[in-house]
Amino acid sequence: MANHKSSIKRIRQIEKRRLHNRFYAKVTRTAVRKLRATKEKAEAAAMLPKVSSMLDKLAKRHIIHRNKAANLKSKLARHVNSLA
Repeated sequence: MANHKSSIKRIRQIEKRRLHNRFYAKVTRTAVRKLRATKEKAEAAAMLPKVSSMLDKLAKRHIIHRNKAANLKSKLARHVNSLA
């Protein structure tokens, strides 16, 4: 266990931030799965900007790597375009 006040506070902050980041990462992963499961093109096209925005925000906050966000956005766009 930490002995300094500052390190005890840092541990509290890190735990709070970890839970916050985990929540937003989970919400985004669920949105990506929902978009991939969608079969109607109009519905998927409406969801794509929202999911892309979520991925960009995660990348901006370094929750996921920016290349991972770009790869996911590219694959999702290809999925939406392939729908009939």
